Amino acid sequence: MILSDKTIRTMLDSGELEVTPLTEEQLQPASIDLRLGTHFLKIDENQTESLTLDDAASYVEFENDEVIIPPHSFLLATTKEYIRLPDQLTAFVEGRSSIGRMGLFIQNAGWVDAGFEGEITLELYNANRLPIRLTAGRRICQLVFAQMDQKATNPYRGKYQGQRKAVGSRAFADDESQ
Repeated sequence: MILSDKTIRTMLDSGELEVTPLTEEQLQPASIDLRLGTHFLKIDENQTESLTLDDAASYVEFENDEVIIPPHSFLLATTKEYIRLPDQLTAFVEGRSSIGRMGLFIQNAGWVDAGFEGEITLELYNANRLPIRLTAGRRICQLVFAQMDQKATNPYRGKYQGQRKAVGSRAFADDESQ
């Protein structure tokens, strides 16, 4: 079941769900808008011959209030908000339609597991032929919450738990890589 604004507000007020900092304007009928943070990562193309699932990728890290994403380019960014989901609530990260219509694809693998806590790392891809300029603090995506039928037996406590800032791939830490 997708949560309504009324249920989201009740969970926020009780402390069961945490999204901070949060303004009233971010609460939508069935979601919360999240804003772009100031921390970014891009693959260090000058130091990386190829990407594999078995090795850590090399990233160039920067902080700025504004970023320009060239055409057909990929960038990792973070949300301004820190979230904490209870063990019976999951969330979907969806790009805002207004931004998608400019050719900016926004993902975070689309899913946030029950029990996750941290800032959300967003994968941004400019599918347009023109650069796209983004400003920190602007609403960039939305978080849609879904109530699970019961608490997760094994809520998320994985390798991205508690992340702050944009975090690069940690696929190399997967069990099958060991």
